[in-house]
Order: sequence, then structure tokens, then C-alpha cells
Amino acid sequence: MGSVLFNAFSFLQKKLKNRQIPCVDAAIEIEDGQTVAQFLDGLGLSSKDVEGVFVNGRISPLDTRLYDKDRVALLPPGTPGPYRLLLGLVSSSGKKQNSDK
Repeated sequence: MGSVLFNAFSFLQKKLKNRQIPCVDAAIEIEDGQTVAQFLDGLGLSSKDVEGVFVNGRISPLDTRLYDKDRVALLPPGTPGPYRLLLGLVSSSGKKQNSDK
């Protein structure tokens, strides 16, 4: 068992706060090797609620395994176009980077 440092952005914060789930620099307990998809499920979120998942500062697919002291950030859909490219949500060709969605 371990924990990740967790941050959620935009409307995801409101959704999680309504469920009394901390979402700003929060330590969330995980099982070592748990996937991002399992992490989302534990938060009560679906993959449709999240456009981008960052693990340790890198855009990551839903099958990424999490380990103690990883940093996880969730970005909701609706990020403006130029930021999507800068954050790595899409490539310069417009293709989504997180192919699990």
C-alpha cells in the first residue's frame, strides 16, 4: 500500500469536493500497481470525465500502473485548443495522445 499526490482541475474539483474527496495536493492511498483506470473508479469517475491523465508530469494512458509517491493530475474535457497541444493531450497532427479513450 502507498499513496499518490493527487490534483484535479476545473469542474473535476467541484465534482470530487461534493463527494468529500480531497483533490488539491491530496495524498490518496493506492495499492501498488493499481492502474489509472482503477484509480479513477475508486474516485467515482469514468474515463469520460477525464480527458488527460498526467502521471509524474507526463500524459499517460489509463492502463498506466501507479506506485507509492507518484504524482497524478486529472484534466477534464474542454481544455482550449492551443493548451491541448502544449499539454500533450493531442499531437501536432491532432491525434489524441491518450489512446485508451
